[in-house]
Amino acid sequence: MSRAVDVVVVGGGVLGLATARAILLADPRRSVTVLEKESRWGAHQSGHNSNVIHSGLYYRPGSLKARLARAGGEAMIRYCERQDVPVRRTGKIVVATAEKQLPRLELLAERGQANGVTVRRLDRREIAEREPNVAGIAALAIAETAMTDFGAVCRALAGELTGLGATLRTNAPALSFAGEGDRTVVRTEDEEVRARVLVNCAGLHSDVVARAAGDHPTVRIMPFRGEYTEVRPGRRDVVSNPVYPVPDPDLPFLGVHVTPMLDGSVHVGPNAVPAFAREGYRWRDVDRRLLAQLARDPALRGLARRYWRYGLTEMAHSLVWRLYVREVRKLVPTLNGEDLRRHGSGVRAQAVRDDGELVDDFVIDRTARAIHVLNAPSPAATSSLHIGAHIAADVFEHLGENDLARAVRADTAAA
Repeated sequence: MSRAVDVVVVGGGVLGLATARAILLADPRRSVTVLEKESRWGAHQSGHNSNVIHSGLYYRPGSLKARLARAGGEAMIRYCERQDVPVRRTGKIVVATAEKQLPRLELLAERGQANGVTVRRLDRREIAEREPNVAGIAALAIAETAMTDFGAVCRALAGELTGLGATLRTNAPALSFAGEGDRTVVRTEDEEVRARVLVNCAGLHSDVVARAAGDHPTVRIMPFRGEYTEVRPGRRDVVSNPVYPVPDPDLPFLGVHVTPMLDGSVHVGPNAVPAFAREGYRWRDVDRRLLAQLARDPALRGLARRYWRYGLTEMAHSLVWRLYVREVRKLVPTLNGEDLRRHGSGVRAQAVRDDGELVDDFVIDRTARAIHVLNAPSPAATSSLHIGAHIAADVFEHLGENDLARAVRADTAAA
């Protein structure tokens, strides 16, 4: 069967679904199909994360992350409230445990204030009053942080899209792409979808999809596994709200944090371990073809030169329980190895430049027939409604609807 549509979205995570929603809210006449290779929505990054709605604290002022995170977080909270998706405003603290971290903590405070985040500095006494089990010499209290369930957000978006007239397909991997005049033909096992615009939200496979569509992605994806542990039930009162370390400013990762979840459990993590498969949720998940590609890739050699010390440290913490527990105890000294148990993992699609540099901002490439989302790590889930509108505006420009594109951009900027 062959169908002609205005837009096909490849990837049914929170960002792909939010993009389809933004298109149809702006122009209900459009025909939109979403293809997801798994049997459920949000099966990978969107369903394997800390479920934190971020405030916009960390991101370089003026970056796409910074512009979209603050307003995007508030939009996500409002969306959850309207859709009866669990959500709770919790706030969080970012804690410095050593003197050398204080300049980085101050930089975070400056960034947060520049991005419109409510930042309050805490001293050692105030940390102890707020979180008695947390060790720190200084901290930042961030009011805007919230918790939700992004898997439930994906299900809400899919339900809303059905009402808006979208065609939703799970168990529908995109097997091939071909140009046909001004359209891209996407073939699945059951049909061909002939789209005027292809939107690639394939996450861990986004660079593969871009190349298969005949384009040349400006970055490549390196998978990083983020492993979690869970605090045993008897110690779940160890923190009241999310507690984060001061992150390394040279890395796009936030560090191992302690997060009370909405179901009452408390998760610790994630780390950031190089994965050996695009969906490498365990050490034994190894894709030999991917390893062969990486071995020939000069970007990987550049990545190894830049970050070898960090990579070895993260792998050691993953493989040696004692080292992992010691790292956690820097933040929460009252926790010990008996208080923690392993609790699954997620895999982050991290973009890498040709010289091996890890990309710290969203990357959205626009080509003649496609829009490729090539880097959308945290806070992409937080910002997904606004990122989706940003992409929708690009889609309308592709379709020659420039007035509509301007209106979508203006609405997003005003939100």
